[in-house]
Amino acid sequence: MAGHFEATPGGGAAVALDEVEIAILRSLAVQLLELIGPGDEPAEGADPLAALFAEGPSEPPTDPALARLFPEAYGDQDTELRAASAEFRRFTENDLRARKRTDALAVVRTLDALTITGNGGAVLELTGDECRNWLGALNDLRLTIGTRLEVSDEDEGEAGSLYRLPDSDPRKPMVMAYLWLGALQETLVETLMP
Repeated sequence: MAGHFEATPGGGAAVALDEVEIAILRSLAVQLLELIGPGDEPAEGADPLAALFAEGPSEPPTDPALARLFPEAYGDQDTELRAASAEFRRFTENDLRARKRTDALAVVRTLDALTITGNGGAVLELTGDECRNWLGALNDLRLTIGTRLEVSDEDEGEAGSLYRLPDSDPRKPMVMAYLWLGALQETLVETLMP
């Protein structure tokens, strides 16, 4: 189980993590929460239906990582498609941000609930719902880190080149985190497949 998820009865998954891995995952999830930003909590006594119909932004984010997390729906080839993308974003981005926050918070909360054993690690056991939260958060973390590292689709197919970065390259720690998150994500997907 060390280093990869394994299926548990009831549709969940478990993975053994050491203290450093726990700290890295928690730190990355918190950074993701900071990047996504706080949610707009409805005022006390506010109409809950009004929150359902609250409009979000119509312009794409300027930060490349946020633009990757909240992409254009129809591209921006022409004026008509740009208008359709803006309309789509206006009515969907708030919900998408809320879901991404929920996923990242689930990662933080499940990690915070771990009890470190005498050997300096813990076994993280996730329910089926928590697995889905973790999949979403792992995906968002990889998209964010990949964007910051300027990883292209060609780089994805040649993961070996990412492994061969010299230790002196300042990108090396983030590349290693990116590849590790990918391995975690892959094994979690495999545990959830019938």
